[in-house]
Formats: sequence, structure tokens, C-alpha cells
Amino acid sequence: MNDFSERMNDILNYGALNLAMSIGYSNKIFDILEDLNKPVTISDIASASGLNRRYLKEWLGIMISGKIIELFQTPDGEDLYFLPPEHALFLTRKSGNNNLGVYTQEIPLLTSCAMESVNRGFKTGDGVPFSQYPDFQQFMAELSNAKHKEVLIRHFLPSVDKGQLVNHLIKGIRVCDLGCGEGVALNLMAKAFPESTFTGIDNHKEAINTARTGAGELGLSNVVYIEHDAATICGKKEFMQKFDYISAFDSIHDQSHPLQALKSVRYMLSPGGMFSMVDIKASTNPADNLDHPMGPFLYTVSLMHCMPVGLNDNGYGLGMMWGREKAQSLLAEAGFEHIEVLEMEHDSFNLHYLCRIL
Repeated sequence: MNDFSERMNDILNYGALNLAMSIGYSNKIFDILEDLNKPVTISDIASASGLNRRYLKEWLGIMISGKIIELFQTPDGEDLYFLPPEHALFLTRKSGNNNLGVYTQEIPLLTSCAMESVNRGFKTGDGVPFSQYPDFQQFMAELSNAKHKEVLIRHFLPSVDKGQLVNHLIKGIRVCDLGCGEGVALNLMAKAFPESTFTGIDNHKEAINTARTGAGELGLSNVVYIEHDAATICGKKEFMQKFDYISAFDSIHDQSHPLQALKSVRYMLSPGGMFSMVDIKASTNPADNLDHPMGPFLYTVSLMHCMPVGLNDNGYGLGMMWGREKAQSLLAEAGFEHIEVLEMEHDSFNLHYLCRIL
């Protein structure tokens, strides 16, 4: 068997393993095995999970052949299954930022949402409407919201401008989150810094409604949400120099017209204002991503979602893997005079582009 034949075997096995792990993660089987914390029978797992024994048996066959779960036997030959703690560390909900198991759900979700449309797009060049991804969008919102709750107030904001941003927020400034989604990040900021005012902008009506509901439930009076296309803001007087700080968390690469969206950010910033663009850590040239540890995965997510969504409305189709060089080029073209590209200890997936208006 030659080297590529062996690689193909690996690809087929790992693709199947990702699908099966996604099923296990969504059914919380890894979490249950972590809690049981010892070699257990199928009956034990079925009892603890409420799941069907026959389905569990087949799934466990995948997990032991894929070396995710270890197989033992009792003296009388009954099979016992054990999730090693060093595996659980990356697979369960208790793992926090180490949890990679949650990402096994992405490719199966994207396949169910968009496989036929993406195949068709190869022939037509058409985009795939945002509305076709409800399950994936819900998943990504949950992922993003959990991340914001974990790191935004404690880690990210204190890191901006060497802590000076937090000082300004305490005193009171005007803040905007572009592509705010369900408003979790903005509501967290509004609650933490009551002297500042906050505006969320997104063109997804359902997300904006959810954000408003969340703000109401928290009793926040210093936050408002606007349904608006970021690409059409530039030139509108009500937005000119309206904000002292603007954030965009993994939202620019999904824009149909990213340059126009960035020009809108520049237009909305007051003199001396700052813009934090958090986006994927990659290079623009695919040849420079050959050693990226998650290159194939991230390019596939982009192919199945980010790029076709960005093609809508005669869009650019920027894609998730637009990369540092393209990002800096578009930021400069949008009019930002000073751009810092910063690594983040709490987020190895992304870079922080901190832009200042001088």
C-alpha cells in the first residue's frame, strides 16, 4: 500500500469518526462516561443516558476502533468501556476552552444545511442564503455566546489598549458591536459598565429580536439594537462619528460587502476612537497555510458557509480564510491609519486587529 493510499484510509476513517463523535457529543455520551469515571457496561451507559442499547453498541464499536474509548473485559468476558481522563479533557462540556468535542458538530450540521446548494453553486456561482442555515446558526450562536461569557469581561476587554479601554468604559463611552447576533457580548458589556451606552447592529431580524429580549430580561437601559446592513451605513448622518469604540467578533468575513462594512466602521468612529476586529488567524495565500493545524477544517467550514453566504447580494464571497494580509489591506483601504495585529492568549483561533483613528 503506497503512502497516499494509507492517507486515504486515514481520511475516510477520520471523517467517519468525526461524524460519530458529533452524535456522541450531542447526546452527551462523553459527559456521561466522564461522570461515571470507571470502566462500565453498555447497560450502565444506557441506564445513565436513557439511550438505546443497540445504538450505543454500534457507536461504541466506532469509538474503540477509533481509539477514543478504551475497551476492557470482566473476568467472565463482558465488555467494559472507559473514557480516559486525558481524552475527556478535550471532549466534554466541563473542559471549558479545552473542549474540542463541540467542533465535531460543525461539518455534519453544514452538510445537512447546505450540501446540495454548495454542489449547485460550483456550477452556477450562486451564493447560499443565510436563511438556509438555521441549525448551524443556532449552534454557532451557542458557541459564541459561551465563549463571550467565559472571556469577554475577564480577559478580552482588559487586554485592549493595555487596560485603557476598561477605564474609558467605567467612566462612560459610546460603544457599538457590529454583527452583534443575539447580543450576548453587548449585554455583558452593558451590564458590566452601566455608565457607557451600547448599540448592537445586525441585519438578522430574529437575532436582533433575541438580543432585545435578552436586554429586557436583564433590565438594561443603556443598550439598543438596530436591524441594519453594515455595508449601507457609510454616509448616513445619524451614524457619523457616533461611537468611541466598535467591536466586530468573527463577523466581517461573513459580510457580502466587507470593504463597505469596514468603511462604515471608519465612518462611525469618533476622532481618537478604536475598532477591535477579531477574526480568524490565517494567511491570505493558501500556500502559507499548509502547516496550519486546522487548515482543512477551517477551509471546509468556509466553503460550506462563510464563502457562499458572502456571495449573496452580488457579494465578494470573502470566506473565513481571508487571512491577515487581506484583512490588513482592506482595513487600510477603509481608511484606518493605525493597525495593530495582536495574538490573544485566551483565543488561539483568532487574531485581534486593533485599529485607531488618529
